[in-house]
Amino acid sequence: MFTGLVREVGEVGWLRRTDQAVQLLVEAPRIAARVRTGESVAVNGCCLTVTAHRDRQLMFDLLQESLDRTNLGGLKPGDPVNLERALRVDGRLGGHFVQGHVDCTAKVLDLDEKGADLRLDVALPPEFARYAAFKGSIAVNGTSLTIAAIGSDRFTVWIIPHTLENTNLGDLEAGDAVNLEFDILAKYAERLLAGRTPERS
Repeated sequence: MFTGLVREVGEVGWLRRTDQAVQLLVEAPRIAARVRTGESVAVNGCCLTVTAHRDRQLMFDLLQESLDRTNLGGLKPGDPVNLERALRVDGRLGGHFVQGHVDCTAKVLDLDEKGADLRLDVALPPEFARYAAFKGSIAVNGTSLTIAAIGSDRFTVWIIPHTLENTNLGDLEAGDAVNLEFDILAKYAERLLAGRTPERS
């Protein structure tokens, strides 16, 4: 479990495809020294297991499901990635509950600077639109954000300077694909309501 509060912007060393797996190496000098093999780290919001580590580097194996559902397969050396360690049980929940289970990718439609802040418009895939709510939470590349507006085919979030400086969201351009994870509370509510049956009189 994560909170959507990015702890470091790492840099992709390489994405290597072998006969057995796809491996991702990330330069992460701030958190790599404290992470152990087997721990979970969210990379652009996708929960991955650390398979090896050095003082400044983390390595991960990527499943085909992760490649199909996220933007990780398109990473290139030098690309910035948002990193967050798993939440400690006694930690503070500053964002919202983020599982690290990315639902889909979506394209950045528009970016508009308003003073020091950034307005970001992202496409809203119709099959997931029911999980988006005005003033609700959403994770974009693993960053916990609040939905400020919802349209028929898009949603809008506002990004403050601190978030721009401490995540990779400030590097986005129109057309880029971002990872989206919708609020788990909406998914559970839908599932519970779907299982309800009318009471007999």
